[in-house]
Amino acid sequence: MFRGYLKVNDRCPVCGTELFHQRADDAPPYLTILVVGHIIGALMLSVEELAPNLPILYHVLIWPTLTLALCLALLPAFKGALIGYQWALRMHGFESAAEVSGCAS
Repeated sequence: MFRGYLKVNDRCPVCGTELFHQRADDAPPYLTILVVGHIIGALMLSVEELAPNLPILYHVLIWPTLTLALCLALLPAFKGALIGYQWALRMHGFESAAEVSGCAS
């Protein structure tokens, strides 16, 4: 579906479905921040409960790094899922798309 990190192909390379009219906009970053915030927040609280005397340097090194890694890993997945959701509900230009079976891109 992607030809770059977040750049969507104009057409599906498998079935040829047009993808250029997708409208992901701000939803993927919002969902990414929501999910990563909950994961990192829960982990921070757990670590603070299990190791209350952990030096602050470890917190400074661990949490920003883990947050950035999770955000960069999850953002393309959320964008792809949102485009798939738009396609499945025939939203934002997908309403004229033909029903395609066997396209697993």
